[in-house]
Amino acid sequence: MKNKDKAMLPISREEVEVDGVYTNEWGREEVLHRGDDFPSDPMLGTTEWQLSEFLFDNHHEGRTDPRLVPKEDDTDKIGKITHPRRQQQGGDPQ
Repeated sequence: MKNKDKAMLPISREEVEVDGVYTNEWGREEVLHRGDDFPSDPMLGTTEWQLSEFLFDNHHEGRTDPRLVPKEDDTDKIGKITHPRRQQQGGDPQ
């Protein structure tokens, strides 16, 4: 995202849109589910929340696979499918 600094993070009492682990301005982590309201911080009151991990039922350790976490300045595009035509076709060559 080009204007990431200007993106508005959700604040307390807004509705959660994605299941995940969220972190507030002071680093407090909270597991929240879609439809919940973002809680207020006991010390700060209303605070901003940022999604730090997605929740998946298939992770044994409860942590998001590092390969699934988007990188800010990922310049290593080699080997990544960035366009549908770069996908490998299976089957016998004719």
